[in-house]
Amino acid sequence: MLHSRFALQSTVRPSMVAILSLSLLAAACSDNADDTAPPIDENSDISAVTDEPADTSTDADAGDAGSSTSEPATVPADFATAAAAGQITVTGAAPGTELTLRGPGAEQVGTVDEFGNLLFRQVEPGEGWQVLALGTDPAPSSDEVRVPDFDEHPDQAFFDGQEIGEGFGYIEMRDGTLLSATVRLPGPIEDGPYPTVIEYSGYDPSSPYEIEPAINIYGLLGWATVGVNMRGSGCSGGAFDYFEPMQSIDGYDVVEAIAAQDWVYENHVGMVGISYSGISQLFVAQTQPPSLAAITPISVIEDSYRSVVWPGGIYNNGFAKSWGESRQGANEAYGSAWVNQRIDEDGDDICDANQSLRSQNRDLGEAAAATAFWTDAEGDPLSPRTFVDRITVPTFLAGSWQDEQTGGRFATMLDDFTGTSVFKAHLYNGAHADSLGPRSLAAAIELLDVYVAERTPQVSPLVRLGAPALYESAFGVGGIELPPDRFTSWEEARATLESEPAITVFLESGANPAALGAPVPRESVSFEQWPPSAAEAVTWNLGDLTGGESTMAFTVDVARSQLLTKAADDDGDEFENLTWEPLEAGKAIVFETEPFAEDLMLAGSGRVSLSLQADEADADLQVTISEVRPDGLEMYVQSGWLRASHRALDESETSETLPWHLFTEAANEPLPDGTFTQVDVAIFPAGHVFRAGSVLRLIIDSPGGNRNLWAFDVLGFDGSQVRIDPAASSLTLPFVSGVEVPAEHPDCEHTRSQPCRSWTPYANTPIAE
Repeated sequence: MLHSRFALQSTVRPSMVAILSLSLLAAACSDNADDTAPPIDENSDISAVTDEPADTSTDADAGDAGSSTSEPATVPADFATAAAAGQITVTGAAPGTELTLRGPGAEQVGTVDEFGNLLFRQVEPGEGWQVLALGTDPAPSSDEVRVPDFDEHPDQAFFDGQEIGEGFGYIEMRDGTLLSATVRLPGPIEDGPYPTVIEYSGYDPSSPYEIEPAINIYGLLGWATVGVNMRGSGCSGGAFDYFEPMQSIDGYDVVEAIAAQDWVYENHVGMVGISYSGISQLFVAQTQPPSLAAITPISVIEDSYRSVVWPGGIYNNGFAKSWGESRQGANEAYGSAWVNQRIDEDGDDICDANQSLRSQNRDLGEAAAATAFWTDAEGDPLSPRTFVDRITVPTFLAGSWQDEQTGGRFATMLDDFTGTSVFKAHLYNGAHADSLGPRSLAAAIELLDVYVAERTPQVSPLVRLGAPALYESAFGVGGIELPPDRFTSWEEARATLESEPAITVFLESGANPAALGAPVPRESVSFEQWPPSAAEAVTWNLGDLTGGESTMAFTVDVARSQLLTKAADDDGDEFENLTWEPLEAGKAIVFETEPFAEDLMLAGSGRVSLSLQADEADADLQVTISEVRPDGLEMYVQSGWLRASHRALDESETSETLPWHLFTEAANEPLPDGTFTQVDVAIFPAGHVFRAGSVLRLIIDSPGGNRNLWAFDVLGFDGSQVRIDPAASSLTLPFVSGVEVPAEHPDCEHTRSQPCRSWTPYANTPIAE
């Protein structure tokens, strides 16, 4: 039996007195800046591997290891090598040495960093891999090693042999790497077993000094909770990379090792968490750990490239850039305050030793720049939409259309969850942390109670009593209560969850008079699928709309790319009462429909087909739809973006309301000189009711000014012109009729993440004939 690496520490326990969980919601995805070290200096001495496409190691030769004309004489190397799925790690080598990896797959070449480390990534499975220092004769050479496949899972005895108890400690992975973890139990271990949930991310879930929001909530609800840091983060060993495959199979090992413990109810677990630890659930669940019973991923992405980092092929130098920089700093060796506390104050030698390979953490800034063009090989493994069909456990997902961090494109993959018979999703206007609002939190609790705890879903009176204070600390609004318990038996709860519609759309969140500004909707509507089968596409020719009388132009405004929507007050809630700046003359093209004859609900993505010409060979575009209301206010609904050179479509994926762009280097093409070209722009998904009497406004301008945290690294064509031929352009949106909402429009000041501004007529700039 493996020696236990867990010891009871003075870890923070869940407490109703310390209002902690929900006070952290507004920063659920962004780390505390005080807990991070500065980003790695670009001139620092780090390892380099030739021709890097996406990792610190790449192909140097398309052939096999035996492609050389002669084999060098070799001697045993004095450096150490270790193999894992997809990786070979070198330690103890002379800094600056060039090493070559040869074996049954593509050869790689890399340079040892100043700490004696080198990590080869994307190594193909197989026998006979060898690392050589070919710069000397004879060449120092490692023993041959075998790289396993990702689906070669350990025997159950490997997990059964790990003794994991309460407190801070380590969980062993199949390659020997130790991941830091903190276990918190709701009572004495001998009073178990307890229903158990895991939160797994590269933030601070294993910190014994502070508690992540999600696991604190479930601790208050009587669950055993386990917070685990991904490899290369916190006190965990290994090197960090953004959702590399090793993190997925590490998640598999974490699930199985925890589920094997005697204190875990029924020896199965659920997973919880928002944003990073929500997305990680998708990556782990697709590996199908046998002991994973349910997941609750909230505020997630469907595609790293399209959702956040390169929306429309334009680099997001707002949130995406700042997130990468914060991760880079925090995951450096000794980069987090709590890691240093573990080492310096608690004498944690394992945590100290686990910092040794951080010099091989991937540079996330360089990685983002290297992915300016899409490739299936690099993009698909980082895109949950390509693998969520392999998730087989009950799943609850929640997310907002205007999410200021992860965006709203997640909804385009909801119809891909075909592997599970129990799938539920909550969709709504609002902000990143709103997925922990009362109705979505209650739905997640129900799912986990039914499929993990196997009990009637109920919220304890103590938690219910304390919820309003917790929510007020998070959102600045009093009177927010958890919804009442719905079920009287486990059987009733399970039958209901398995028969209810899969999709619930919350409308006009923040405008509920009972809790103005809070993530509480005015109404909700349910569908069996998303997009709804009842949705019908409506197409407007832009030439038929107000503003479409002739060919129009707008002047490119580069400075707009860094303009953010921010709260107009200091109440601490950044997502209601936002300031939406008015349009500047000549810097946009605006079209308006006739007033709606009936209430219609926008339900899905949109497509703007433009006949476009530009002064330059490329153009960055932003398209925005808004509702111009009879009360003289204009309410923001949704946007989309595109760099025109990325206009090529994958016709097999494109639909009437969702153009699917290739974003590949081969498909990238400058705009032709002097002629109009069709450019289709995708509008991110949304659910919004346009009331009878309202007008839909379409705005085409330079990127920026519509998001709380997103900014754009736009082309430097300031002052140039972009022209649109309305007669050859169109807007297509999907609508559902018959959705009942209050006759009064939602309160503009408090509707979450949908700011308003006074409507003023806009005069487009016509092109002289």
